[in-house]
Amino acid sequence: MIIYGSSISPFARKVLVALNEKGIRYEHRPVAPQAEDADFRAASPMGKIPAIDHDGFRLADSSAILDYIEHLSPQPALIPADAQGAARARWFDKFGEVELDRKLSVVFTERFLKPRLFKVPGDEALAQQALDTHLPPLFDYLESQISGPFLVGGAFGIGDIAVAAPFHNLRLAQVEVDAARWPKLAGWVALTLDRPAFVTAIAAPAW
Repeated sequence: MIIYGSSISPFARKVLVALNEKGIRYEHRPVAPQAEDADFRAASPMGKIPAIDHDGFRLADSSAILDYIEHLSPQPALIPADAQGAARARWFDKFGEVELDRKLSVVFTERFLKPRLFKVPGDEALAQQALDTHLPPLFDYLESQISGPFLVGGAFGIGDIAVAAPFHNLRLAQVEVDAARWPKLAGWVALTLDRPAFVTAIAAPAW
């Protein structure tokens, strides 16, 4: 299986973590979104990352790829078997992708991407507004949902992968979850990002 995408992307990181957890062999080809690479664009006509090519089966979109991986290699299961657990796992997948990453990426873009990669000044006011106003309600919600090491069903799964993936980018922006205000969330983030599957994915080439 060929995986296209930059490890700096939380969406590509989701797929790399899932593959690492399941022990599926893959070839990672780091590309940026919209890259003009013919093989990548065959797998992702819209230029989105991540994308896969598995013996000619091509697919782009991290959530769709996670479902494919789960059917391809059911064990260890990353989606609970029961209806409620499966529904909650997919909810957290969307929460991480839509609610959390969209707010968190503002901090990442202004404090990391612009100054470090694009060599232009970031907008600190935008970053601080996200930290002061937009992210706290999301952190409050996650704090209320965490009761152990895993978000859903007593086992590590796609909910953990999708929600934790953006938090590494917050670290790249030199921001940590305030453990005094959100102790359960801070502990969960640290524990999850320290899993070998995450450590390996984070260390993968970005470009």
